[in-house]
Amino acid sequence: MTDTLVTVFAALGDETRWSILTALGEGDASASALAGRLPVSRQAIAKHLAVLHEVGLVEPVRAGREVRYRVVGAELAAVARRLEVVGVAWDRRLAAIKEIAEGL
Repeated sequence: MTDTLVTVFAALGDETRWSILTALGEGDASASALAGRLPVSRQAIAKHLAVLHEVGLVEPVRAGREVRYRVVGAELAAVARRLEVVGVAWDRRLAAIKEIAEGL
C-alpha cells in the first residue's frame, strides 16, 4: 500500500501532471486537446499521460481515431481513503500529545 502511495505522489509531485489531472477532471481529452489548453507540447503531454496511466490515475479511451484520456476516479478515491487513515492516526497522536502537555 505504501509503495502505491509513493508512486502516485511521485507522479502528482510534478506541476504539469497535476495540471493535466485537473484539466481531465473537467472532462475526457486527447493529448492534443490538453496541449492546446496547457503551456506544454503535445509530446510532453503524452509523456506525462503515460506516467499518470502507469500509476493508475488515468486511462486511455479510444474515440474513433482519437485516444482520449479520463481520470480513474476509483483510484483517486482509494488514495483519498488511505490519506484519511493517515490523517486520523495523526489526529490521535496530536490529541495524546496535547493531553500530556496540558497535564504538566
